[in-house]
Amino acid sequence: MSQVTNTVRFVLDGEIVEAQGKRRTTTVLDYLREGLCRTGTKEGCAEGDCGACVVLVGQLNAKGTGVDYVPVNSCMQLLPSLDGKSLKTVESLKKADGTLHPIQKEMVDCFGSQCGFCTPGIVMSLAGMVQTNACPSRAQVNDALSGNLCRCTGYKPIIDATLKACQRPAAELKIEDAQDVALLKEIERDKQPTLGLEGQIVIQPVVRTRKGSEFVSPSTVDEVAKYLSDYPQATLLAGSTEIGLQVNKQFARPANICYLGNVAELLTVKETASAWMIGAAVPLEQVMHLVTEAYADFAEVLRRFGSPPIRSTATLAGNIANGSPIGDTMPCLMALGATLHLRKGDKKRVMPLDAFYTGMKASVLQPGEFITVIEFAKPKAGSQFKAHKISKRFDQDISATCAAMSFELANGKLKNVKLAYNGMAPAPCRAPKIEAVLEGKSPFDVKASEIDAAITASFPARDGLRATWAYRSLVARNLVMEFIETNEMETA
Repeated sequence: MSQVTNTVRFVLDGEIVEAQGKRRTTTVLDYLREGLCRTGTKEGCAEGDCGACVVLVGQLNAKGTGVDYVPVNSCMQLLPSLDGKSLKTVESLKKADGTLHPIQKEMVDCFGSQCGFCTPGIVMSLAGMVQTNACPSRAQVNDALSGNLCRCTGYKPIIDATLKACQRPAAELKIEDAQDVALLKEIERDKQPTLGLEGQIVIQPVVRTRKGSEFVSPSTVDEVAKYLSDYPQATLLAGSTEIGLQVNKQFARPANICYLGNVAELLTVKETASAWMIGAAVPLEQVMHLVTEAYADFAEVLRRFGSPPIRSTATLAGNIANGSPIGDTMPCLMALGATLHLRKGDKKRVMPLDAFYTGMKASVLQPGEFITVIEFAKPKAGSQFKAHKISKRFDQDISATCAAMSFELANGKLKNVKLAYNGMAPAPCRAPKIEAVLEGKSPFDVKASEIDAAITASFPARDGLRATWAYRSLVARNLVMEFIETNEMETA
């Protein structure tokens, strides 16, 4: 479990790969193609949209008896984040006897590939799905493919191939990786920090250059706090869906990168009778499944937020800290009264999310301060939650606006209304003037003109790349009317 200096170690098909002397911002895709000559994995968009680069990243399961895989866009994942993990590419799917994986075979038999450029990524997305769901519905297959673009087939033969492959026994769909378990234990990262002679935390780099730039991968929150105290300008890396874009599109080379993907405390969801406390590194896929029953609309916003390879790495904390005016998770969390647990060194504080932003991509976070937990309430008896995202493309697209609203209906009157939007202001925000229009009224008595007036008073009129102000403000009003319309029918 000791780490070789300046070496990224991961397991690939029964062997430990040691990537030495690589740049801290080398992507997994570039290393596969240029370092290992695994050219089945393709680069299409280099921004996580097309899925041609999808691979599976695995870690030991909780019992240490097998490997749990998630699909990821290798174009955006940084190579040092693989340290201590397992990797599977399309070349990995071939059986020991040389036969194809059932997904591959049925793709051939059902004519699921034409030009073939996108096919490896499609196969990996589907192979990842069947590791945990060997009998998917057609809708689940569609969702698994939502991050894979194909210009040739129209998808029908791909879906048919998947459903046909899933008629086989589940054991045949499993990836052969028994030999990887022992190797993963051999390179498993230490779960305790390294301490100096005087008991101080010593942050061990995964990669460090002669100029002092480095990529560190701490295992505890205390290590993260210590590192950010020493390097308050350091870049925090979780899902890499934002940093990966900056590396690929802007050629960003952050001097100090602190990876959160191995910090156990930040990967934990704590639950009380009334609330969830979600660690900053918990992926959106896990959050989506967590809230599906309680907040179906929130789960649907998360499903449309991005494809499975995006959701398997992206985090709530990353979306919040990024502070995009069109961030999709923030309106939902604001409407649910979410609070953020923040830490800087040994100091901690808790604040409501709706007080977090101070402007476009600006927040109250101080240098060296970071989000540790996002907390929000479970549904109370009588409470309702509604949310919907408006975008040009239904799946995996940037919002024109997303609205979310929580409220109660007491004696036919709206009560405790919380309404939030993205895309209406320089940062996601609550809409108190519209809330005031709704509070205490019967859904029958709410007039569209009153909401229009409150929208005009609340937000500056401005056109954007995603929509004109005339369209966006109209949609913002109509979403509110839609949210309360069902209650009109219930009280009628």
